[in-house]
Amino acid sequence: MNDLSHTSALTPLAREVERRRTFAIISHPDAGKTTLTEKLLLFGGAIQLAGQVKAKAEKRNTRSDWMSIERERGISVVTSVMTFEYEGLVFNLLDTPGHEDFSEDTYRTLTAVDSAVMVIDAAKGIEARTRKLFEVCRLRDIPIVTFINKMDREGRDPFELLDEIEKTLALSTVPMTWPLGRGRDFAGTYDLTASHVRLLDKDTAPIPVEAGDAAALARAVPSIDAEAASEEIALVQEACGEFDLAAFREGHMTPVFFGSAIKNFGVGDLLKGLGDYAPQPRDQAAATRMVEATEDNLSAFVFKIQANMDPNHRDRIAFVRLCSGKLTRGMKVKQVRTGKSMSLNAPQFFFAQDRALAEEAYAGDVVGIPNHGALRIGDTLTEREEIAFLGVPSFAPEILRRVRLPDAMKAKKLKDALQDLAEEGVVQVFRPRDGSPALVGVVGALQLDVLQGRLAAEYGLEIRFEPSEFALARWISAPTKAELDSFVTSHNFSIADDLDGDPVFMAKSAFDLRYQGERSPSIVFADIKDVKKAK
Repeated sequence: MNDLSHTSALTPLAREVERRRTFAIISHPDAGKTTLTEKLLLFGGAIQLAGQVKAKAEKRNTRSDWMSIERERGISVVTSVMTFEYEGLVFNLLDTPGHEDFSEDTYRTLTAVDSAVMVIDAAKGIEARTRKLFEVCRLRDIPIVTFINKMDREGRDPFELLDEIEKTLALSTVPMTWPLGRGRDFAGTYDLTASHVRLLDKDTAPIPVEAGDAAALARAVPSIDAEAASEEIALVQEACGEFDLAAFREGHMTPVFFGSAIKNFGVGDLLKGLGDYAPQPRDQAAATRMVEATEDNLSAFVFKIQANMDPNHRDRIAFVRLCSGKLTRGMKVKQVRTGKSMSLNAPQFFFAQDRALAEEAYAGDVVGIPNHGALRIGDTLTEREEIAFLGVPSFAPEILRRVRLPDAMKAKKLKDALQDLAEEGVVQVFRPRDGSPALVGVVGALQLDVLQGRLAAEYGLEIRFEPSEFALARWISAPTKAELDSFVTSHNFSIADDLDGDPVFMAKSAFDLRYQGERSPSIVFADIKDVKKAK
């Protein structure tokens, strides 16, 4: 299906847009997401050895998990962006955090993709984190390609796994490949669309085998019960039906691939499936209209900020999803939030930590824009028309802590560091109006560890956290400025400012929040804030 011959009738811009596939990988921790990411890059020719690449005459680790806390704990806690080409297509792979404490970062990432790969552990099936991430994808109508991993280990019956996907996620499944053997006896897969066998641990061409030909299957894979496998294949074809591209694009159906990421098996089939079925860059919703990817003028939005990716240079990168048009290095764009013009002198493509100047990029691409605090999450960049893409919301934190700094002489440095990290979305920072120490808000406790570790490693600041008398934070608004000002004045010791200077009410308990709401019915206490409204 990856036939680009018809593109000769398209404009040069439309041809480039059609080549793009921008996708995320979602899974529960330990399902093999990071390994799959490496093997996709290896298969796509983006790296020479899984997990590393030669750079400046030495081998340097360029795994997608590049922060020290990730290497120490073996988990992903930030989003990595990797771009590579394969068989005439340009893939932008966004590797999302697997840990639930970083759900906000994952949500922001999912605003920037057109499809997602859902990785499932063959032994565990659908897990809690997978289910939550899937629901986010469903809310955004993101098509899902499923990869059932670790087939070379003892796991559950494939039919049982498909049934669980359908019942748990209300998602129709259509296997594109089918496992031959299980666990230690896993010998390869049968391609249900191309009618051939691909063998595990053998770098050979696929072996043509017609469905139902048990004798040919036995010759191709002598280690399995060919009769039973042939019956399974017939049952799969009858029970699951044919793949429906429209149903997949609408988010109702998922193509399923089986394999083993650790053994680099099934990864090529998955990558080909993404190229054949995943949508090219989709239209994006702005506040006033839908923006088509093939429009001539550039438009883009910031979905992530990352500072100090290179410890040798205190850099600050805004990750930008291009929504329409073409980016050319050196061009000028307008930052809609501030109304100011900025030059894109050094846009960058990424491969984990490694980067290269992007001389040009197209709708669907993800590029990094170096800046010194000018860009924030949710910002829109345009070439001409003043539009604003629908923002990525911030969610009220579940944990609040006071930040204590033993060395008072470094207070200014701490303030600047917290500002940087809040703009990245690592934590939320609330500055009480009564002058007491800043409060940080996070979704989970691991975020506090990341904050503490980064402050020490990148800023030389040793801090500690202390319990806060406040349990909840809510953004407040009112029909009139006078009503809001009156509430803020009478509750000054419970009011803080967020990153944008917007007022936040700090409640000591859920009871306190309900009580204040009953006493001040004109005040709206919001647990979600749309960042496009940032000042």
